[in-house]
Amino acid sequence: MGQLVDRYQRKIDYLRISITDRCNLRCRYCMPPEGVDFIEHDQILSYEKIVRIVQTGAKLGIKKVRVTGGEPLVRKGAVDLIRMLKNISGIEEVALTTNGVLLAKYASQLVTAGLDRVNISLDTLQQDKFREITNFDQLEQVIEGIKSALEVGLTPVKINVVVMQSINDDEIFDFIALTRQLPVHVRFIEYMPAGSKESEQEKYYIGSKQLKKEIKREEKLLATQFQKGNGPAYYYQVSDSLGTIGFISPISNSFCSSCNRLRLTSTGDLRACLCNEQEINLRDKLKQGEAEVKRAFQLAVDSKAEKHSLSQGNFNKNMSQIGG
Repeated sequence: MGQLVDRYQRKIDYLRISITDRCNLRCRYCMPPEGVDFIEHDQILSYEKIVRIVQTGAKLGIKKVRVTGGEPLVRKGAVDLIRMLKNISGIEEVALTTNGVLLAKYASQLVTAGLDRVNISLDTLQQDKFREITNFDQLEQVIEGIKSALEVGLTPVKINVVVMQSINDDEIFDFIALTRQLPVHVRFIEYMPAGSKESEQEKYYIGSKQLKKEIKREEKLLATQFQKGNGPAYYYQVSDSLGTIGFISPISNSFCSSCNRLRLTSTGDLRACLCNEQEINLRDKLKQGEAEVKRAFQLAVDSKAEKHSLSQGNFNKNMSQIGG
């Protein structure tokens, strides 16, 4: 078993895999209002090719994979892919990020396929606001998805909340209350300039430090041992809670020093960082053999910058195209 280490001595063992650019929601921070041109089906990487890439990555030290989109569960056969990934030698954990709309339908099948855990994106607990943010009226389906994930044991269930000023920042304590009702782990995420204009970043952004200050006026943030997963969240509990609350601060408090990930886009491009425009097309490398795929992994690792450039809005693609 190999090991991928970048120039800053960070061990890279985690691969995020986007399997589609399509989604059944249209969240404002993920897709621009005018929409996007979807990738042609024949340009989307096949499951067989994804498996081959992960098999090679596993030989180099990749141990954890996360399946993302767009919305991964809209792609036919997503459950089968989870099963194939879980059966790859060297892969210790397979996780999924979803908007939750289809999760109740597939939760049991996902567990049977070997999925270890799930992250659910949910930015509001209010029906009208859900429609405003996503352009769809499916909050009830997402709540059912959360409950189904808990029932079938896809734990820990993490809920990702992108905090937006004057949009959902008045619901922070509602999400905290959710951790008292259910054993879920709510993570408040700073708004990132992915696919949005600089003016929108200034309009919607709230830093984690400010958010904590507001929470502390009404709640005492208690230390917790919970730290399950590969992400950069810092977790706390409030009194009488069944779960936790966490803060992910990509803008105000860069977590790059501990970054352990690479990204594979739905078209087969290997990307060292969310906002690194440099990509290596693994679709072409697969035709040249495993040695070339291994070389591409190493090139991607060698190209990882010391820090991201999120504050500069350095994106050549929308989040739905890169993979959430």
